[in-house]
Amino acid sequence: MTDTYNKRPSPEAMLKLCREEEADEGRGKLKIFLGYAAGVGKTYAMLEAAWQRRLEERDVVAAYVESHGRFETDSLLSGLEIIPKAQVEYHGVTLPEMDIDAVLARRPQIALVDELAHTNAPGSRHEKRWQDVEELLAAGRKRGQGRKRGQPLKRENVIRRKRGQP
Repeated sequence: MTDTYNKRPSPEAMLKLCREEEADEGRGKLKIFLGYAAGVGKTYAMLEAAWQRRLEERDVVAAYVESHGRFETDSLLSGLEIIPKAQVEYHGVTLPEMDIDAVLARRPQIALVDELAHTNAPGSRHEKRWQDVEELLAAGRKRGQGRKRGQPLKRENVIRRKRGQP
């Protein structure tokens, strides 16, 4: 009995395995490019990183990117797949917004989203763009999993699998 006991992983080791597996199967990941002011290169840096991911053969799309007419930014955006913007009517004005449904339907590995602090047009699904991103991140989790919504993987199941139990 002592021999079997010594071969069993510790509770801490099992918990670490659970956390690692949950992290692998978790929500989509978020990378934020920060800058102290407008025009310092946040979007440019995001697009440079996107091209690096493309070189690594990752599926990258521009879900919503504002170039603000900057030639260098437009150049980096050129060649990337761009999800067409949704056109939202508000008081007779057409406002471009991120088309969340189109991004979700496209299912890219990486979706570039600019202007996180943006307030969406009235009538949009979410008030703020960061809330749109939250929805995309949550959907990334569902895409990466092979189970139905509402059936979360419980830690007990992870532990059983790690132990080789059904």
